[in-house]
Amino acid sequence: MNGIRHTANETHPWSIHVFALLVGLTVVAGCANTPAAPSKAIYQSGLNQVRVEQDPDSTANTHPAGLTACEIGTLLRGVRVWERRNFIHRSFAGQADKIRAFRDEEITVLAPALAKALAQASPSERVYYHLSHATEHGEEETTTGWLSVREPLLHLSLSEVHDRHSPGPDISKYDRQMPNVPEASAAFDVTFEPEEFLAKVSSAGRLFAPDQREELQIRYREALSSMPIQPGLDRGKDLPRPKP
Repeated sequence: MNGIRHTANETHPWSIHVFALLVGLTVVAGCANTPAAPSKAIYQSGLNQVRVEQDPDSTANTHPAGLTACEIGTLLRGVRVWERRNFIHRSFAGQADKIRAFRDEEITVLAPALAKALAQASPSERVYYHLSHATEHGEEETTTGWLSVREPLLHLSLSEVHDRHSPGPDISKYDRQMPNVPEASAAFDVTFEPEEFLAKVSSAGRLFAPDQREELQIRYREALSSMPIQPGLDRGKDLPRPKP
Protein backbone atom coordinates (compact mmCIF):
# COMPACT_ATOMS: atom_id res chain seq x y z
CA MET A 1 0.00 0.00 0.00
CA ASN A 2 2.79 2.36 0.85
CA GLY A 3 4.39 1.65 -2.50
CA ILE A 4 1.14 2.31 -4.32
CA ARG A 5 0.52 5.53 -2.32
CA HIS A 6 4.02 6.75 -3.12
CA THR A 7 3.51 6.14 -6.83
CA ALA A 8 0.21 8.06 -6.85
CA ASN A 9 1.75 11.14 -5.23
CA GLU A 10 4.94 11.12 -7.34
CA THR A 11 5.37 13.99 -9.84
CA HIS A 12 6.84 12.86 -13.12
CA PRO A 13 9.77 14.94 -14.42
CA TRP A 14 8.24 15.20 -17.90
CA SER A 15 5.09 16.82 -16.48
CA ILE A 16 7.21 19.59 -14.94
CA HIS A 17 8.80 20.32 -18.32
CA VAL A 18 5.40 20.37 -20.04
CA PHE A 19 4.05 22.77 -17.43
CA ALA A 20 7.07 25.07 -17.80
CA LEU A 21 6.71 25.00 -21.59
CA LEU A 22 3.03 25.97 -21.38
CA VAL A 23 3.82 28.85 -19.03
CA GLY A 24 6.56 30.06 -21.37
CA LEU A 25 4.29 29.94 -24.41
CA THR A 26 1.62 31.87 -22.50
CA VAL A 27 4.10 34.61 -21.61
CA VAL A 28 5.38 34.83 -25.18
CA ALA A 29 1.85 35.03 -26.55
CA GLY A 30 1.04 37.79 -24.09
CA CYS A 31 4.08 39.77 -25.19
CA ALA A 32 3.24 39.26 -28.85
CA ASN A 33 -0.25 40.65 -28.28
CA THR A 34 1.03 43.76 -26.51
CA PRO A 35 0.14 46.66 -28.79
CA ALA A 36 2.91 48.97 -29.94
CA ALA A 37 2.93 52.47 -28.53
CA PRO A 38 0.93 54.79 -30.81
CA SER A 39 2.77 57.36 -32.89
CA LYS A 40 2.19 61.06 -32.34
CA ALA A 41 1.41 63.31 -35.28
CA ILE A 42 3.41 66.54 -35.38
CA TYR A 43 2.51 67.75 -38.86
CA GLN A 44 -0.02 66.61 -41.45
CA SER A 45 -1.15 68.29 -44.62
CA GLY A 46 -2.62 66.08 -47.32
CA LEU A 47 -0.29 63.10 -47.63
CA ASN A 48 2.65 65.00 -46.14
CA GLN A 49 3.31 64.04 -42.55
CA VAL A 50 5.83 64.09 -39.72
CA ARG A 51 5.30 61.99 -36.61
CA VAL A 52 7.10 60.70 -33.54
CA GLU A 53 7.14 56.90 -33.22
CA GLN A 54 8.91 54.12 -31.35
CA ASP A 55 12.45 53.47 -32.57
CA PRO A 56 12.98 49.71 -33.09
CA ASP A 57 16.73 50.23 -33.50
CA SER A 58 17.55 52.13 -30.31
CA THR A 59 16.43 53.11 -26.82
CA ALA A 60 19.43 55.36 -26.28
CA ASN A 61 18.68 58.31 -28.54
CA THR A 62 19.65 61.63 -27.01
CA HIS A 63 16.15 63.03 -27.19
CA PRO A 64 14.66 65.52 -26.77
CA ALA A 65 17.12 67.22 -29.12
CA GLY A 66 17.47 70.97 -29.51
CA LEU A 67 17.94 71.65 -33.20
CA THR A 68 16.36 74.68 -34.84
CA ALA A 69 14.52 74.55 -38.14
CA CYS A 70 17.33 76.58 -39.72
CA GLU A 71 19.94 74.07 -38.53
CA ILE A 72 17.94 71.10 -39.77
CA GLY A 73 17.36 72.84 -43.11
CA THR A 74 21.08 73.45 -43.43
CA LEU A 75 21.82 69.76 -42.83
CA LEU A 76 19.13 68.58 -45.25
CA ARG A 77 20.66 70.74 -47.97
CA GLY A 78 23.87 68.74 -47.63
CA VAL A 79 22.25 65.38 -48.43
CA ARG A 80 23.00 64.11 -51.94
CA VAL A 81 21.56 61.11 -53.81
CA TRP A 82 22.22 59.51 -57.17
CA GLU A 83 20.96 56.54 -59.15
CA ARG A 84 22.64 53.27 -58.26
CA ARG A 85 24.16 51.76 -61.41
CA ASN A 86 25.85 48.41 -61.88
CA PHE A 87 29.21 47.97 -63.58
CA ILE A 88 27.74 47.41 -67.04
CA HIS A 89 25.54 50.49 -66.82
CA ARG A 90 28.43 52.64 -65.60
CA SER A 91 30.70 51.37 -68.38
CA PHE A 92 28.63 53.01 -71.14
CA ALA A 93 26.67 55.70 -69.24
CA GLY A 94 29.11 56.65 -66.51
CA GLN A 95 28.30 57.44 -62.91
CA ALA A 96 24.95 59.12 -62.31
CA ASP A 97 24.93 62.78 -61.32
CA LYS A 98 24.42 63.63 -57.67
CA ILE A 99 21.36 65.70 -56.84
CA ARG A 100 19.93 67.15 -53.66
CA ALA A 101 17.70 64.74 -51.78
CA PHE A 102 15.55 67.59 -50.46
CA ARG A 103 14.43 70.50 -52.61
CA ASP A 104 13.97 73.99 -51.14
CA GLU A 105 10.18 73.71 -51.04
CA GLU A 106 10.45 70.32 -49.31
CA ILE A 107 12.84 71.71 -46.70
CA THR A 108 10.44 74.58 -46.05
CA VAL A 109 7.79 71.99 -45.14
CA LEU A 110 10.02 69.53 -43.32
CA ALA A 111 12.51 71.56 -41.29
CA PRO A 112 10.13 73.25 -38.80
CA ALA A 113 8.18 70.01 -38.28
CA LEU A 114 11.33 67.92 -37.76
CA ALA A 115 12.69 70.44 -35.25
CA LYS A 116 9.43 70.32 -33.32
CA ALA A 117 9.33 66.52 -33.42
CA LEU A 118 12.92 66.11 -32.17
CA ALA A 119 12.12 68.49 -29.31
CA GLN A 120 9.23 66.24 -28.24
CA ALA A 121 10.75 62.79 -28.85
CA SER A 122 11.94 60.56 -26.01
CA PRO A 123 15.13 58.43 -26.03
CA SER A 124 13.14 55.41 -27.25
CA GLU A 125 11.52 57.29 -30.15
CA ARG A 126 12.49 58.50 -33.61
CA VAL A 127 10.96 60.91 -36.11
CA TYR A 128 9.25 59.62 -39.26
CA TYR A 129 8.63 61.86 -42.27
CA HIS A 130 6.80 61.37 -45.56
CA LEU A 131 6.50 63.84 -48.42
CA SER A 132 4.10 63.38 -51.31
CA HIS A 133 2.97 65.56 -54.20
CA ALA A 134 1.54 65.17 -57.68
CA THR A 135 3.79 65.70 -60.69
CA GLU A 136 2.80 67.48 -63.89
CA HIS A 137 2.12 64.05 -65.43
CA GLY A 138 -0.32 63.07 -62.67
CA GLU A 139 2.08 60.72 -60.89
CA GLU A 140 2.69 60.70 -57.15
CA GLU A 141 6.24 61.54 -56.05
CA THR A 142 7.28 60.48 -52.56
CA THR A 143 10.22 60.91 -50.21
CA THR A 144 10.25 58.96 -46.94
CA GLY A 145 12.61 58.34 -44.05
CA TRP A 146 13.49 58.71 -40.37
CA LEU A 147 15.53 61.02 -38.19
CA SER A 148 17.10 60.61 -34.74
CA VAL A 149 19.99 61.97 -32.70
CA ARG A 150 22.50 59.79 -30.88
CA GLU A 151 25.22 62.15 -29.77
CA PRO A 152 27.50 63.07 -31.39
CA LEU A 153 25.73 61.80 -34.52
CA LEU A 154 22.59 62.68 -36.41
CA HIS A 155 21.06 59.54 -37.96
CA LEU A 156 19.19 60.32 -41.17
CA SER A 157 17.53 57.43 -43.03
CA LEU A 158 15.97 57.45 -46.49
CA SER A 159 13.78 54.70 -47.94
CA GLU A 160 12.35 56.73 -50.84
CA VAL A 161 13.78 59.74 -52.64
CA HIS A 162 11.47 61.34 -55.24
CA ASP A 163 10.04 57.93 -56.12
CA ARG A 164 7.48 58.08 -58.93
CA HIS A 165 4.24 56.13 -58.58
CA SER A 166 1.59 55.73 -61.24
CA PRO A 167 -1.80 57.27 -60.58
CA GLY A 168 -3.86 55.00 -58.37
CA PRO A 169 -7.32 53.64 -59.20
CA ASP A 170 -10.49 55.39 -58.17
CA ILE A 171 -10.82 54.59 -54.46
CA SER A 172 -14.02 56.50 -53.84
CA LYS A 173 -16.11 53.32 -53.84
CA TYR A 174 -13.75 50.77 -52.32
CA ASP A 175 -10.58 50.41 -50.29
CA ARG A 176 -7.32 49.79 -52.11
CA GLN A 177 -5.72 46.49 -51.13
CA MET A 178 -2.61 46.57 -53.30
CA PRO A 179 0.37 48.73 -52.35
CA ASN A 180 1.36 51.63 -54.60
CA VAL A 181 4.61 50.23 -55.99
CA PRO A 182 6.92 52.42 -58.11
CA GLU A 183 6.99 51.50 -61.78
CA ALA A 184 10.80 51.57 -61.94
CA SER A 185 13.47 50.60 -59.45
CA ALA A 186 14.25 53.39 -57.03
CA ALA A 187 17.67 52.04 -56.01
CA PHE A 188 19.93 54.91 -55.04
CA ASP A 189 23.11 55.83 -53.21
CA VAL A 190 23.35 58.64 -50.69
CA THR A 191 26.00 60.82 -49.07
CA PHE A 192 26.42 64.03 -47.14
CA GLU A 193 28.48 66.99 -48.26
CA PRO A 194 30.96 68.11 -47.02
CA GLU A 195 31.90 64.44 -46.69
CA GLU A 196 34.46 65.17 -43.96
CA PHE A 197 31.52 65.34 -41.54
CA LEU A 198 30.05 62.00 -42.67
CA ALA A 199 30.89 59.35 -40.08
CA LYS A 200 29.21 56.36 -41.77
CA VAL A 201 26.82 55.27 -44.51
CA SER A 202 24.94 52.02 -44.01
CA SER A 203 22.32 50.13 -46.00
CA ALA A 204 19.56 48.11 -44.39
CA GLY A 205 17.93 47.00 -47.63
CA ARG A 206 18.09 43.48 -49.00
CA LEU A 207 19.61 42.58 -52.35
CA PHE A 208 17.04 42.81 -55.18
CA ALA A 209 14.39 43.89 -52.65
CA PRO A 210 12.33 47.08 -53.07
CA ASP A 211 12.47 48.06 -49.39
CA GLN A 212 15.73 49.97 -49.56
CA ARG A 213 16.90 51.98 -46.56
CA GLU A 214 20.05 54.07 -46.59
CA GLU A 215 21.26 55.69 -43.38
CA LEU A 216 23.68 58.58 -42.96
CA GLN A 217 25.47 59.15 -39.67
CA ILE A 218 26.53 62.78 -39.61
CA ARG A 219 28.74 64.62 -37.10
CA TYR A 220 26.15 67.32 -37.22
CA ARG A 221 27.54 69.76 -34.64
CA GLU A 222 30.88 69.90 -36.44
CA ALA A 223 29.07 70.31 -39.76
CA LEU A 224 26.89 73.16 -38.47
CA SER A 225 29.90 74.97 -37.05
CA SER A 226 31.46 75.20 -40.52
CA MET A 227 28.42 75.43 -42.85
CA PRO A 228 26.50 78.66 -43.46
CA ILE A 229 23.17 78.44 -41.64
CA GLN A 230 20.22 78.89 -43.99
CA PRO A 231 17.81 81.50 -42.59
CA GLY A 232 14.06 81.82 -42.74
CA LEU A 233 12.85 78.40 -41.56
CA ASP A 234 11.98 78.96 -37.89
CA ARG A 235 8.24 78.93 -38.49
CA GLY A 236 7.19 75.95 -36.36
CA LYS A 237 4.30 77.89 -34.81
CA ASP A 238 2.78 78.31 -38.28
CA LEU A 239 2.56 74.57 -38.98
CA PRO A 240 -0.90 73.21 -39.74
CA ARG A 241 -2.32 71.20 -36.88
CA PRO A 242 -2.40 67.40 -37.39
CA LYS A 243 -5.74 65.97 -38.33
CA PRO A 244 -7.48 64.01 -35.54
